[in-house]
Amino acid sequence: MGNQTTTQKQSQLNITSTSFQSLKDLPTPLFYSQCVTHKHELLICGGYEQRAFGHCVVKLVDNNSKDSNQITLLSFGGSPFTKKYTLAMKYVSVWSNISKKSNKLNNYNQWIPFTDNDNHSIIIGREYDDYRGGVVFDLNTFQFIKHDTLPTNNIIFYHCFVSNSENGQGQQMMTKNKQNCQILLFCFKTGLSIEYDEDNNIFKFHQLQVCDDIAPLFRYAYVCINDAILFFGGCNNIFDENFIVSKAVYMYSIREYKWITFENTLPSSLTDFVAILSEDSTYVHIIGGHEKEILSIHMKTKVSGWRDTSNLIKLGWIDDFNKIIIKYIKMQ
Repeated sequence: MGNQTTTQKQSQLNITSTSFQSLKDLPTPLFYSQCVTHKHELLICGGYEQRAFGHCVVKLVDNNSKDSNQITLLSFGGSPFTKKYTLAMKYVSVWSNISKKSNKLNNYNQWIPFTDNDNHSIIIGREYDDYRGGVVFDLNTFQFIKHDTLPTNNIIFYHCFVSNSENGQGQQMMTKNKQNCQILLFCFKTGLSIEYDEDNNIFKFHQLQVCDDIAPLFRYAYVCINDAILFFGGCNNIFDENFIVSKAVYMYSIREYKWITFENTLPSSLTDFVAILSEDSTYVHIIGGHEKEILSIHMKTKVSGWRDTSNLIKLGWIDDFNKIIIKYIKMQ
């Protein structure tokens, strides 16, 4: 896809990786779905038919909570063409006796409107936009406290958005003391490292290089494993009936600012699916998606295979790579 510069060619390496293991199909085809983990469970939330124009599901993490059996989920989304919504769910395992008791007492395991301390419904999202730019919403005050424009001319949607402050996929919102938070964003040829200073309520944006092979793509699945992001599949255009769906697998090294193309690929071309890291960090699960039709696939791949290979590259080849200079853009 496209011609590469000398620097970009030297910053990539084709390698052989691990394979994918097919699991039992999902009970229903899904695409544009969301997924979070709870202990040994994968919680798959909705799809396009349930949440048109995309939605986001996050797990709220309270470090002060002593109840490890309960988690709280937020689901929000919508667009200027549809009604925006924000829902909350208190979840306990459906496989446990606790769940049966909690369902009767406190409306657990069902989506309900997200409300403030006075029981007023709260919507995360402004009526006149579709979540454009960088936005900070304070879950303690139930108010937007920051909005900024991203330094890119490219459209940003169905993108990669991960937190670099923990080993996760941006699916967790932490309840803790104020600090600097770093988030990475990739979509088409845009790559950004976003720093949010909670004390001063400001964003700082740092541009990251995106390799030519993945620059035409979006709607890929992704997962953050330690200091690397794995990208699976994706497509290049939704407005062209002849758009191309990819089965390639890429890795971005957060620490080294390097792109790697794996020789091994997905079993078939795939887009609009979700990748999720198991809670014990042993497997990456691939769920749903579509190419020519909506799929109900479920497969997994061992993390150890990808990790071992990346370590070998760092040991043997990293000194030969050209350094990539990050352009720092200060907020106006």
